[in-house]
Amino acid sequence: MLIHHVLFYMDAAATDADRDTLKAGLETLTQIKSFRQWYLGVPASTDRPVIDRTYAFSWLTIFDDEAAEATYQIDPIHLAFIKNYAHLWTRVQIYDALGDTNEGAV
Repeated sequence: MLIHHVLFYMDAAATDADRDTLKAGLETLTQIKSFRQWYLGVPASTDRPVIDRTYAFSWLTIFDDEAAEATYQIDPIHLAFIKNYAHLWTRVQIYDALGDTNEGAV
């Protein structure tokens, strides 16, 4: 299993309309079929020194394997998202991790 976690940072001057537009763009990615699950979120209100709450959106996808994630990277929907929405973020931080599933865990 491959976990692909992307944090999108926006300029401090970004408007609500900018945030809505980026969110709508991220939602287009849900049409891609190569991932098992996806989660779209914003920073939680939890506040401890080790928590980064400066990002605007968290996009987390879970793939069956590295090949499925590689397919996602070249999917036309993903490429269109980058082309059409990259102007809205100032930074993207990506964390990829290999792991095991916890399905059925008690």
